[in-house]
Amino acid sequence: MTEETPGREEQPDVPADNGTPDQAGSPEQATAGSAPEGAAPAGPDGDAAQEQDEQGEQGESTPVDVALTAQLDQVRTALDERTKDLQRLQAEYQNYRRRVDRDRIAVKEVAIANLLTELLPVLDDVGRARDHGELVGGFKSVAESLETVVAKMGLMQFGKEGEPFDPLIHEALMHSYSPDVTETTCVQILQPGYRIGERTIRPARVAVAEPQPGAAGAANDEAAGASGSGASGASEAKQADGGTGGDEADKENGGPDEG
Repeated sequence: MTEETPGREEQPDVPADNGTPDQAGSPEQATAGSAPEGAAPAGPDGDAAQEQDEQGEQGESTPVDVALTAQLDQVRTALDERTKDLQRLQAEYQNYRRRVDRDRIAVKEVAIANLLTELLPVLDDVGRARDHGELVGGFKSVAESLETVVAKMGLMQFGKEGEPFDPLIHEALMHSYSPDVTETTCVQILQPGYRIGERTIRPARVAVAEPQPGAAGAANDEAAGASGSGASGASEAKQADGGTGGDEADKENGGPDEG
């Protein structure tokens, strides 16, 4: 065994630097040597080659890209179909709302018309009581309140004497002839008619009068007879004047000559 001297450290053997700096290698060479194998060389030529590789990779379509594109097309097609379905459902809902509103208004009008139809006999009694002067006191107040309520509900009364007869709104219960009319005319209102808006719930019941048959021909004959009578009277007057003038002339001349 070798005894170590205290305080003295052993120095590793260092080979002598017998080579030149060129032989030891420059830092650039050391860096190049430490680069991984297969890496593109640095410099302009290396950058251009790397860009070409990236462009080639971008231009080529991989199976994953094709599958994603097909899936995206399917999603777009499904979205268009769902959008059209939603639009169709919205249009159907709008039509349904309009139809329901229209039906609701029609049902309301029918209900009001049925109610007012049942009240028409009461209104007729009120009208007859008014015509006979019996609408007085509390009965008058009730009748006026009833007429106000039915008027607010849209009930309107029609039918007046002297208006032309219309079979769409009038019902003729009596018929007569009169020389005072020139067309079929309502001469008496037996029961007034009632309507709600444009809907007639009861026609007016009336008595009608028509011109007398042949009244126009008789009037023409009378006019012709009056003109003929005037002409004959004028001729007779002329003849009378002529005879009287001849007699006076004979008297002035001493009478007619004797043969």
